[in-house]
Amino acid sequence: MTPGKLSTHLKNGAIWGFIVLELIFFTVAGQFLSLSENAFMDAGNMLLLFKQSAPIGIIAMGMTIVMVNGNIDLSVGATYALSAVVLLDAMTWPMFGGLGDWVIPVACLLALLTGTVLGAINGLIVWKTGVDAFIVTLGAMLGYRGLVFMYNGEQPTSHLNWTLVDFAEAQVLGLHTATWFLLLVTAAIWFLMNRTVHGRNAYAIGDNREAAVNAGIRVGPHMMINFMIIGALAALSAVVFYAESGSVNPNDGELYELWVITAVVLGGTKLSGGAGSIISTFGGVLAIQLLRKGLAHIGADTSTVNLVIGLILIAVLLLDRQLNIKGKEALKI
Repeated sequence: MTPGKLSTHLKNGAIWGFIVLELIFFTVAGQFLSLSENAFMDAGNMLLLFKQSAPIGIIAMGMTIVMVNGNIDLSVGATYALSAVVLLDAMTWPMFGGLGDWVIPVACLLALLTGTVLGAINGLIVWKTGVDAFIVTLGAMLGYRGLVFMYNGEQPTSHLNWTLVDFAEAQVLGLHTATWFLLLVTAAIWFLMNRTVHGRNAYAIGDNREAAVNAGIRVGPHMMINFMIIGALAALSAVVFYAESGSVNPNDGELYELWVITAVVLGGTKLSGGAGSIISTFGGVLAIQLLRKGLAHIGADTSTVNLVIGLILIAVLLLDRQLNIKGKEALKI
């Protein structure tokens, strides 16, 4: 194995080593402090961990594509909330009154269409104006959140469909419906990034956009498609979560973009683009959820959880910067 491949394997495997350390630490700490009667690593806890990881995890798969591309999307939380509002409200529209339970797939499709259209708007603006995606999606985050409040004021949008709830709460082979959606999305995006021309082009564009243009890759349309993918996945995440809860508040999804970006970066994806792994992002999602769950298990409050995860994100970014600097120096030699 060449040094370059060995380095790649070590970087991709680091997140799984971190997860093992988390499991050991919180198991031992929980027993030592005796703050909980339940073992941290029991089967029920781990199955719940996967289920709770689904909303952030599904969006993180789309964020990985966008960040590999050299872009970022800060509007995913607002897209998530607006798609959820459309999902629940559409099931009460008079025009669908005679559909019965067939209104469920119609409402789901409308929610997915909402997310896809919002993503397309982001991608189109980035493509046609050349403005940095950070600025475009920051504005979109505020604009889309404004639409959520305009839709129903400051009141929650609620509609509990028990057929949909039964589907959301079902378990197949011991795994919840939300977990299956996370696994299927992870598999689909892994295939897209590793076995298709689109995936190879994403890495090429993120690594060197000018070279990608010279190679004949249509960079603008390619980036727009990726923003549509992340928009659709943000909507899918909302469908998976609100199928069970049945009520969305206007502020729901706030800070989701930060949780998602943290998970993706923790999984080894470079903010500058050109490098990233779907499987490592999956590990990053689990690591974040383990950290949140583990800190709660030993009695930490929400502010402590946010502080610890913020410090870890800063440490990972500093490490990534140092590795990139050393890599560039090695190339010059």
